[in-house]
Amino acid sequence: MKKYLIQFKPFLNFVGTFFLVYIVLTILYKFYLNNYGINDLDGITTFAGHNVGQLLSLLNYEITIQKSISEPWLEVIFKGKYIVRIIEGCNAVSVIVLFVSFIAAFSGKLKTTLLFILFGILSIHVLNVIRIALLTVLIYYYPQHSHFLHGVVFPLIIYGFVFVLWLIWINKFSKYAAKNQTK
Repeated sequence: MKKYLIQFKPFLNFVGTFFLVYIVLTILYKFYLNNYGINDLDGITTFAGHNVGQLLSLLNYEITIQKSISEPWLEVIFKGKYIVRIIEGCNAVSVIVLFVSFIAAFSGKLKTTLLFILFGILSIHVLNVIRIALLTVLIYYYPQHSHFLHGVVFPLIIYGFVFVLWLIWINKFSKYAAKNQTK
């Protein structure tokens, strides 16, 4: 048994670190969400919605993003028509938690790891804002494809982007990359 523990130590360290960071960040996020009432919308989702409004306004679209009176979401009114809602799950925090957990589990030098995590969080947020804005425009023009766009295309884009970030991290910055570059 000891032989297998030694043999699989890198894998076990990765899995252990990944799940530890994932669980800790998820619990912290749940504590954060518990600060808001049942019909209140958290600040991160509000910030993402505000950024979507800024982007669409910058592109000269008629856009209004407002807090629902009775529900915990933002209503996106595009060209005078209610198109989509932005809920807590749309803020990409779950994707960011997954990203950070993986990078922490495959860490490299502390400064590089922290900078890459910061870069990843910011780029995931920006991509998510673009995703919501584009989804709003596409659902306005192609409402019959809303399920496919929301459920297939856009998750592929954001998770695909995170996967590419992971590949870059593993091959360029992680301890694994450093070991393979010295050979």
